[in-house]
Amino acid sequence: MRKMLLTGAVLALSACGFGPDSPRGFSLPDGDPEKGKVLFSEYRCTDCHKVDGIKVPENHEYLIPNAVQLGGSSGRVTTYGELVTSVINPSHKLTRRYPVSITSENGESRMRNMNDVLTVADLIDIVSFLQPKYKVTPYRTSEYRLYELRVPEKKNE
Repeated sequence: MRKMLLTGAVLALSACGFGPDSPRGFSLPDGDPEKGKVLFSEYRCTDCHKVDGIKVPENHEYLIPNAVQLGGSSGRVTTYGELVTSVINPSHKLTRRYPVSITSENGESRMRNMNDVLTVADLIDIVSFLQPKYKVTPYRTSEYRLYELRVPEKKNE
């Protein structure tokens, strides 16, 4: 009986990743990062975003008070799929911690909808330019304080 329950649980969990909302099978062709770099500027992504490798004039005025930095270090991998989704559906993963300056009153992204402007090839090239800008930095336990569990000593009466 126990073996049947375990087998059923494994089958149920493994099936979860293959439903209609699964990213399984999502794959786009390789893009051209250099072309993506040019397109990033041409599509005026620099109006709201900063990214290493893109120079803007000193007098460049951003459309939002604090430009959103793309790339950098994180404790987790930023996937290709997450970047594609961020371009075609920028409100998909906003948190309440984002400043009001980059979200609308209803909490959605102020990023303009590029779905009718970008070609799929342009999207692929831009994401191919951005993907290498993200670096995974593993957390080191030495950066955190480790507390010992101390049992209070009994006083001798």
